[in-house]
Amino acid sequence: MVLKDPLRRLLIKACTMAAGMGALVRPSLSSAISFLKSPVTTNVLRPPGAVPEQIFPSKCIRCGRCVEVCPYNSIRPLDVRSGIYAGTPLIFVRDIPCYLCMKCVAVCPTGTLQPIAQEETRMGLAVIDKHACITWNEELALCRTCYNVCPFKEKAIKLDELRPVVIDEFCTGCGLCVHGCQVTQKNGKKAINVEPIYSSRPVKW
Repeated sequence: MVLKDPLRRLLIKACTMAAGMGALVRPSLSSAISFLKSPVTTNVLRPPGAVPEQIFPSKCIRCGRCVEVCPYNSIRPLDVRSGIYAGTPLIFVRDIPCYLCMKCVAVCPTGTLQPIAQEETRMGLAVIDKHACITWNEELALCRTCYNVCPFKEKAIKLDELRPVVIDEFCTGCGLCVHGCQVTQKNGKKAINVEPIYSSRPVKW
């Protein structure tokens, strides 16, 4: 049966509107991916003792106790724009590093932040960008900030001919070195940055 022109136009218009509404409501693949993507990245870390990122959002109950107990305001909860990670705690070490007071692990009710000693903390690993670090590029540079602020100097970081060198096995990833670094690159990174290499470690069930 051939539809009359007015009815045909009305039907086409209705179908077009429905398709348009569907496109608005249906999330794109990229937005779905960002909804599920972990916010943990360079200089953006979980608090001490955090379980692997693979299970962190399901284990954390978003109670906010770690946020409330932190005396330095280092820990921040993510907002609703962070998808499944909304409400979970993060430390932005460029702004406020972790001072390793370990109060957060003591109040976590679910074991998402597991009890751990200061020196055993592995939030991430500090990595020196030798192309950006002035001490590694200028012979007369006297900057030793990362070394001076490290709570485990001569263990987690040492000086090699007055140039800082991170000792991987002892670095806690607290970010004090990042916060103190005077060099900021065009990409926003410092001359020393903490990479969250432990957040993706295998889950132990």
